[in-house]
Amino acid sequence: MALGLVAGLIVPMMTLSIIWQVRYEVGLGEFLSSLQRIGALSKLISLSVIPNLLLFFLFIWTMRTFSARGVIFATLIVAMVMLLLKFA
Repeated sequence: MALGLVAGLIVPMMTLSIIWQVRYEVGLGEFLSSLQRIGALSKLISLSVIPNLLLFFLFIWTMRTFSARGVIFATLIVAMVMLLLKFA
């Protein structure tokens, strides 16, 4: 379960950093603060969790159900963070 939890937390961070590096030419702090100012940070975080779906199915197809549970738990953690950012 720990493998799925760690992988489920790393994949959204990697997705977010790839979006930042490909799309924007500002620093990470400025990127995140500008997204927070316009109210798009929670939306981008929720979109960065989509690759967890692929990770979840990869664990299911390879019969690693506990790791798949870890991915679900990590997705719930990211969803809670996203909700806190949205309403804070």
